Amino acid sequence: MSVELPEIKIVRHVRAKHLRLRVEPNLIRLTVPVFCSKRQIQQFLDQSQTWLIETWQKQNQQQHANFSASDNIRFFNQTAPYPVIFRQQQKNFVIDHALGCIFIREDKDTLVLKDLIYEYAKQHLPVFLNEISQQIGLPFLDCTVRRPKTRWGSCSAQHNIMLHAGLVLMPPEIVKYVCIHELAHTRYFNHSAMFWAEVEKYDPDYVTHRRQLKSFQLPAWWYTH
Repeated sequence: MSVELPEIKIVRHVRAKHLRLRVEPNLIRLTVPVFCSKRQIQQFLDQSQTWLIETWQKQNQQQHANFSASDNIRFFNQTAPYPVIFRQQQKNFVIDHALGCIFIREDKDTLVLKDLIYEYAKQHLPVFLNEISQQIGLPFLDCTVRRPKTRWGSCSAQHNIMLHAGLVLMPPEIVKYVCIHELAHTRYFNHSAMFWAEVEKYDPDYVTHRRQLKSFQLPAWWYTH
């Protein structure tokens, strides 16, 4: 079976003295001198084809190996983990809730799994936050889902709440704690004793959950670029 190489992105750089290839997760980058001709570029690519195919295949194998180390995804609102399965398909990813598994297009890598988590989080976290909000009687204005580097959640003075997409990979009690924490900020826009008393009203074990949140580590593939 022939190997289908990804897009080759050609970048002309004023400081480049030689043609240089770099294989990245979703594309191949070719850096060339400014005055390099199309014919020279094509000749270089033809000469490099064997290396490109071998390197691309090796990278795919490594990415798949990264998945095998954690081949199950456990969502906060599902009772059982979803195995990750590579197969031929048009879409980059498919979550099959009937079968309880995740299908990934076989030529893709961990970046696709991050996109999957982000899409799942945007669909489910605002719904969950709204459920908690109604249960405890602390309304909010809007909910956005993002992927910040340093915060699991935030609440603005206008009662707009942000939740980290990675929360969907955490145990449900931790996700609930984060939601309660941010909703409590709609009443106390600080971390005063009254704020923590408000949190404790709805999560008596918040100290434990807060400690677990601080020590929680997202999977290694989450930090790939």
